[in-house]
Amino acid sequence: MKETKYDLDQILKILPHRPPFLFVDRVIKLVPDQLIVAEREIRPDEPHFAGHFPGTPIMPGVLITDALAQTSGLLWGFSRIEKGIESSEKPEIFFLAAANMKYTHPASPGDTLRMTSRSDRAFGSLLSYTVEASAGRNLIAKGTLTLAIKDLN
Repeated sequence: MKETKYDLDQILKILPHRPPFLFVDRVIKLVPDQLIVAEREIRPDEPHFAGHFPGTPIMPGVLITDALAQTSGLLWGFSRIEKGIESSEKPEIFFLAAANMKYTHPASPGDTLRMTSRSDRAFGSLLSYTVEASAGRNLIAKGTLTLAIKDLN
């Protein structure tokens, strides 16, 4: 396993998500304002596997996309921390849009989902990211996401 740059306790200080809707366990790489690599251990006891699908559990694509959005939010949040930008108010980060998402292979319990997000563009409070998720040698999903940051003023 790669070295952990940011652990779950640090992630919880950035993201408002909590289990069972938190889909990032650790950050293993960060290049501020450019790139983040995070991981999620897909566990067999996660509640969505009870119905998706019994006997052949597959992580729903919408949850993989949300995991990628959370990873992108962490790129923004940890970049601010590494640059020394502090705010007394915790910013609100919203998942606004997904474009061109493609799902090429299923992700199942026991997989380690590795999520990569690269910053594309910023339009004021709108941030665009190119994202992909993989498990081992398998590309799971890729596409473009847009997040919105609530005005900090």
